[in-house]
Amino acid sequence: MPRRGFLFQARTRWLLIGLAVLLSLLLFMYLLECAPQTDGNGSLPGIVGENFGKEHYQALLQEQEEHYQTRAMSLKRQIAQLKQELQEMSDKLKSLQEKKTPKVSSMGYQATKEQAPNDLLEYLHSQIDKAEVSMGAKLPSEYGVIPFESFTSMKVFQLEMGLTRHPEEKPVRKDKRDELVEVIEAGLEVINNPDEEDGQDEDDGIGERQLYNENDFVEGYYRTERDKGTQYELFYKKAEDMEYRHVTLFRPFGPLMKVKSETVDISRSIINIIVPLAGRTEAFAQFMQNFREVCINQDKRTHLTVVYFGQEELSEVKSILESVARETNFHNYTLVSLNEEFNRGRGLDVGARAWEKGEVLMFFCDVDIYFTAEFLNSCRLNAEPGKRVFYPVVFSLYNPAIVYANQDVPPPVEQQLVHKKDSGFWRDFGFGMTCQYRTDFLTEDLTWKSKAGVERMSTSTGSTCTVT
Repeated sequence: MPRRGFLFQARTRWLLIGLAVLLSLLLFMYLLECAPQTDGNGSLPGIVGENFGKEHYQALLQEQEEHYQTRAMSLKRQIAQLKQELQEMSDKLKSLQEKKTPKVSSMGYQATKEQAPNDLLEYLHSQIDKAEVSMGAKLPSEYGVIPFESFTSMKVFQLEMGLTRHPEEKPVRKDKRDELVEVIEAGLEVINNPDEEDGQDEDDGIGERQLYNENDFVEGYYRTERDKGTQYELFYKKAEDMEYRHVTLFRPFGPLMKVKSETVDISRSIINIIVPLAGRTEAFAQFMQNFREVCINQDKRTHLTVVYFGQEELSEVKSILESVARETNFHNYTLVSLNEEFNRGRGLDVGARAWEKGEVLMFFCDVDIYFTAEFLNSCRLNAEPGKRVFYPVVFSLYNPAIVYANQDVPPPVEQQLVHKKDSGFWRDFGFGMTCQYRTDFLTEDLTWKSKAGVERMSTSTGSTCTVT
């Protein structure tokens, strides 16, 4: 009995194993039959279908590339068509504006050469009228004057330096570079394409009109009135000419607009340099060396008036003047002696009245001032009788004994005359140096301030003259 029980259990196990195998085969066959079919030829990846799969994918890539190329060409054609339509619409709009809008006067200038609506032009012109461009404005004191900053094609002379900026440097900021380049090019556009109101003939009946370029730009000045806009004074000159072209532009927080364009001839403009003096013969001897080099040898259109206070060292001053006169055959000087205490305002008044040849441009100068021939031309260009006086901002040098303390001997004076942050600063608070015409000076109500640097500024700002 036990053996039959064991045999029955063994047969049962084998039967279960056989059923399990049969079920596995059926499941496998079911999976083969019900599996999803693959795209294409249905070949499984492997050695047999490998070459056919590469060709298939290459064909797909080729098809996609052709599709994208066709799409790109279609888009290019559409863009070209839109550009053409936009140009046609712009031309139609421009023609309509020219018919409906009156011509802009010579005061209006835009770099884009497009006409603006009347209301916009009226607003821009009103900003020019409000600004101190064409005529002066009454100011409470000298400190109400908005100073100009000067620039050339390479450098900008900055009054406000702070901790990072320098008194003379190339414009670092891109917006400032772009602004000055745009202004210079706009001035050239005004000169080379003058309006009828400018009075410039096309060819003067002789030949073609002379064209100016960027190399003819000499110097410029600009200042910004924060509630009105920025004013630009530009000067151009050909190397072989004696005349300057002066262009005034204004940017009323909008496009550049032309205010004035004129030709300035300074070839016959004499400058009477007036120097009040008391003692300081060594400084005067050094001043005369610079005067000899700049005024006598280079400029040759100056007169020197020295107003000397007191009798001490008067003979030395006379000796210096006579020595320069003998060596250079220069006799255009006047020495006025006053037996009084030094008073700079009185000395300037006496020196101005000592001139008896009519109208003249005067430069009030101190004995320790160093100037160049280019400055004398700037003095002539920026002063206009009855309209404008010129107050140059002086660069004041620090004590050379301190600046060059690490050297045994300070360098010559010519080598010290550099615009660097560690060598000096712009004295924008002083108005002692000025270029103005004699009639403008004498017609003002004089109030002398002994040993002060502001003898005339308080009265000049109350007149109709523009302070530059």
